[in-house]
Amino acid sequence: MFKGLIDGEQALNLWLAAFVVTGIVAGIASGFFKARKIQPRGFKWKIFRNEALIAVVTLMISGKIIGMASAWLKSHGWITFNDAPAQWWVIALEYGLYFVLFDTYFYWLHRWMHKEPVYSWVHKLHHKSTSPNLLTTLSVNPLESIINGGFVPLFLAAFTVHGATMALILPTNIFMGLYVHSGYEFLPRWWNRSWATKWFISATFHDQHHRYFTGNFGGYTTVWDRLCGTMRKKYESDFVAIKDRARGSRIDDSEALGQPQSAAEAAG
Repeated sequence: MFKGLIDGEQALNLWLAAFVVTGIVAGIASGFFKARKIQPRGFKWKIFRNEALIAVVTLMISGKIIGMASAWLKSHGWITFNDAPAQWWVIALEYGLYFVLFDTYFYWLHRWMHKEPVYSWVHKLHHKSTSPNLLTTLSVNPLESIINGGFVPLFLAAFTVHGATMALILPTNIFMGLYVHSGYEFLPRWWNRSWATKWFISATFHDQHHRYFTGNFGGYTTVWDRLCGTMRKKYESDFVAIKDRARGSRIDDSEALGQPQSAAEAAG
């Protein structure tokens, strides 16, 4: 009766979905997420409901327009992919080029969107949420969604990259958008103290942009904000305070259970 109902790919997807759902449930039940909430009392159901409606409308409009534009560029030969085999460093260079150019594109357009009348006409809708959540990622004016999402087809029209590079670009867009709007900080306490990692933004970084409306304009990195003096001065100390709060919660839980906290946990 069930023969052929679930193939290998479907089974893998089900296992992955079950893993994610189990992790979320366990995180909620254990207090893991609660301890890492950037704004513990910031969530509002009314805002969440409105964002859901805006997200649906925006996806329908911007998705259709970007999809049509991409199809037109492909059909006229503007967008092509390099099908030749490529070494890993070639893929890394292509991906790095996209990463740097998008971060630059996003930073300066984002700053421009905070100037009137563009802010009121375009960007203000996204800032209705002062304590962002996953839906905030998509809760934007359709025009803003087209401006941000349109960078990928523009990049592909300007540069011919390998398919493997494209396989990295799309997940990066999705993951970064969801992570910075998640409202939770999962990065380790030392993140902003390490020269190798402090250049990349965190959820706290973008969360503060929504909370205070100014500063922290970067999309992927803190580089342009640091260079232009637009990074909030209390960002790094606030980041540590959030991590200390999470660590304090673990200490309280360990004491309540009569169990010592491990050295690894104490590292944040």
